[in-house]
Amino acid sequence: MDFFRRIFNNPDDPSQASKEEATGVMTNKVVSATKPEPAIDPSEKVTDELENTPKSENDVDDLATGEFRAEDTEIPDTLPERSMFPLDAAQAESLAPSQSANPMGVTRPLPQEPVLEAQSGHLIFGQKSDVGMVRSNNQDSAMSIYFTSDTVDEKPDFGIFIVADGMGGHSEGEKASAITARTIMEDILKAVYMPLLQGAEMDADRPTVTEALNDAIKHANEEVRMQVQDGGTTITAVVVLGDQAYLGHVGDSRAYLISASNEVEQLTRDHSVVQRLIELGQLTPEEAETHDQRNVLYRAIGQSEEVDIDILRRRLPLNSYILLCSDGLWGMMTKDDIRDIVSDSLSPQEACDKLISLANTNGGTDNVTAVLLKMPGN
Repeated sequence: MDFFRRIFNNPDDPSQASKEEATGVMTNKVVSATKPEPAIDPSEKVTDELENTPKSENDVDDLATGEFRAEDTEIPDTLPERSMFPLDAAQAESLAPSQSANPMGVTRPLPQEPVLEAQSGHLIFGQKSDVGMVRSNNQDSAMSIYFTSDTVDEKPDFGIFIVADGMGGHSEGEKASAITARTIMEDILKAVYMPLLQGAEMDADRPTVTEALNDAIKHANEEVRMQVQDGGTTITAVVVLGDQAYLGHVGDSRAYLISASNEVEQLTRDHSVVQRLIELGQLTPEEAETHDQRNVLYRAIGQSEEVDIDILRRRLPLNSYILLCSDGLWGMMTKDDIRDIVSDSLSPQEACDKLISLANTNGGTDNVTAVLLKMPGN
């Protein structure tokens, strides 16, 4: 899917209102359900499922508070514009998830996974970001840090990996994504890594990894709103602790799990209008590729005072991969392309380089970023 400079629409613009009426395609906040599973570690209060922060009664986002404006746009006229979409109550209700059993859009519990074999070696990763073939500046941000040790303390391997895709004016998007990545990195290091390094025991006063990640993303939302008036960003972040991966997600950057048998699973759900319409059965994936609102998000960092965050925990099998990427990558290739490049590459860094190259070869209509983690084997 094409991706361009993403801007929040001005809700007072009558021309925009006419466009909304003509398309008749709106959406709003997606209700998420949390179904606790037995904890893996009694000291860790997390569940093997997708879960969101608490929501209001109707789970309705007031997107009208995001008064973003178009400015400094240098994208060719042949490319559609990416934006946040203000929705009124009637439009929100028209696309609100059903409250019936197993409604579309409700996050599904993840299957219970078997106990894994002991790992040998350490995680390795690669990272690359590129401006692409069309844009004049790179509004994506990527940030990674990884800790491993061989000491009598036997500390588990630990890593933080982040991809953020900014949107706004010429410089606002890159500021928003950089602030978001930095804020999350700093907060997780303070709340999780430093206590781990210092040997602190888990207690009631110390947040779990899930809580720390959720709090860090909320803090990033506050920082972007304070520091970048006309900017916003997506965020997909993963915290790895031993063989456990904790993901936090807002927007349409993605995380994929690639198994040792080369099966590719999308872990995150896009917070976009077309994805919501697909979930409601009103649009097919093929139709979504050419839909006039395919570039519209209904959830992003910096868009409103409160942000709903998808939180996911997965146990990582031996020799598996996690790919974090902006839509400038996944919109330019198929899952098969991703699988083939990852499986044929000698290292995660080589795979990232090849993924970026293919995205640019296929058009490079947006900034493109990839972070690839490879778990050790036995």
